[in-house]
Amino acid sequence: MLWITPALSIDERELDERFVRASGPGGQNVNKVATAVELRFDVTGSSLPADVKQRLTSLAGRRLTAEGVLLVDSSEHRTQGQNRQAARERLVALIRQAAIVPTRRRPTRATKASKLRRLATKKKRAQVKAGRGRPSGDD
Repeated sequence: MLWITPALSIDERELDERFVRASGPGGQNVNKVATAVELRFDVTGSSLPADVKQRLTSLAGRRLTAEGVLLVDSSEHRTQGQNRQAARERLVALIRQAAIVPTRRRPTRATKASKLRRLATKKKRAQVKAGRGRPSGDD
């Protein structure tokens, strides 16, 4: 059981882990041992609440497949166990972020005093600019 928040958890059976060979530096160890982890989590078929699923799909971006499966890769460590833990932590962090309900913006109106201040500065600025014209030829 992976605990995301005290009220939200994921069952281990909902996760699918595949171990593949990592790319990059590492010498012979990289060529022999499958240490990189590809963690798959089916968002659409999971036990998460519907609103969390919706926010998770928008947060996942390119990591979400067409079937609704979230892919989390980890290959930064040399051992399979550390990569497995890192992938799980990344998944939990993503779900925690999706579990936060965004606050709704309440539209506000400008005060009458602020409108008057804005109009006064506009008028003052207009007078400054009007005074920059060519002098009249009345001399």
